[in-house]
Amino acid sequence: MSTPNTDILVHTEAGISTITFNRVDKKNSITTTMYATLADLFEAAATDSAVRVVVLQGDVAVFSAGNDIGDFLANPPSTLDAPVFRLLRAVATFPKPLLAAVCGPAVGIGTTLLFHCDLVYAGDNAAFSMPFVNLGLCPEAGSSLLVPQMLGYHRAAEALLLGEPFFAEAALEVGLVNRVVPPTECNAVAQAQARKLAAKPLSALVETKRLLKLGLTSAVLERMAQEGQSFVRMLSEPAAREAFSAFMEKRRPDFQAF
Repeated sequence: MSTPNTDILVHTEAGISTITFNRVDKKNSITTTMYATLADLFEAAATDSAVRVVVLQGDVAVFSAGNDIGDFLANPPSTLDAPVFRLLRAVATFPKPLLAAVCGPAVGIGTTLLFHCDLVYAGDNAAFSMPFVNLGLCPEAGSSLLVPQMLGYHRAAEALLLGEPFFAEAALEVGLVNRVVPPTECNAVAQAQARKLAAKPLSALVETKRLLKLGLTSAVLERMAQEGQSFVRMLSEPAAREAFSAFMEKRRPDFQAF
């Protein structure tokens, strides 16, 4: 499996497909083209017999800053068939083991993608945030369902209403990550775990994951659709316009009128 998009690298060996955010100069922020590439990769990996496990990783200093705001404003998702929503559905329904190695900031979708991973390993420099409200928007990726399930309601409300970052040890405490390690070891730890999984019978892994998520996947897809409809609508509303204008103009947004 390969991709011509150098912002996303993919390497498949011994049953492990490693997908790497490779746009470090832009803090691994994700463009529409990158979303389309990622969606294609996950859709292909789901049925590729050469792929038994997928590992998603970034750089030792940054996992992903979330959406590339300039690209996002130029190419906003206008329907639920937009590349970002295709990717989210592909990840939510991915049948094989999915691991993530997360170092540095994981913003917005950089965090919400992790709720769909089976195993997550974090560098001790990891910082997770979901600042959708701060952009005049609502949660995505089924996070309005999954975050309260994992964090409990009050911690979820704090994370989603305030949008402030929480760090690796807090993520470990609530179960979002499996282990916290030095950043320089994070990718290697994820690869070591992936090798263990790749050596196991794929049929048993797939069936166990299916049973683990039995009844949850359909609820997540339904919530994703509801979130997506709200997200698309809110993008054109005054609060989001003010938030994005302030971001591009490097000033503090003023939401008093909204």
